[in-house]
Amino acid sequence: MKILGVDPALTVTGYGVIEFKKGRIGLVEAGVIKTTVKQDLAGRLERIYRATEKLISDTHPDVMVLEKIYSHYRHPATAFHLGQARGVIYLAGALAEIPVVEYGATRIKKAIVGRGLASKQQVQKMVAHSIGLEKLPAYTDVTDALALAIAHGYITRV
Repeated sequence: MKILGVDPALTVTGYGVIEFKKGRIGLVEAGVIKTTVKQDLAGRLERIYRATEKLISDTHPDVMVLEKIYSHYRHPATAFHLGQARGVIYLAGALAEIPVVEYGATRIKKAIVGRGLASKQQVQKMVAHSIGLEKLPAYTDVTDALALAIAHGYITRV
């Protein structure tokens, strides 16, 4: 099973595609989709949508996984922008007719590390170990996206 994990954001969206085969996890592709604040909002959302659409077309995942949205009450604008980025990512999945699944952050951490309150560093190290990375990706958004994909595989017992 091929799983696409996406860590949405308006500036740097991380993604990771993994494949579970015979109990082993293989890395297919991982990276980031970047936009800049110099672009207008519509252009940024179009960039995220088109890049996600191409990623789905190139890798043919069976499922896409996102983290459930969490927003601090002091930062409502952040949640609004995050929701827009998530919306175009959901649209790309829907048009490609692949299911989109969400998990909360503690569920992801529990699946990866065994503790729902694990630190970001613990999750990063377990993700790197699980797929055999010698060094961590430059962007934590990539590790977060890979964690989503790996966790889905563990949770559904692929």
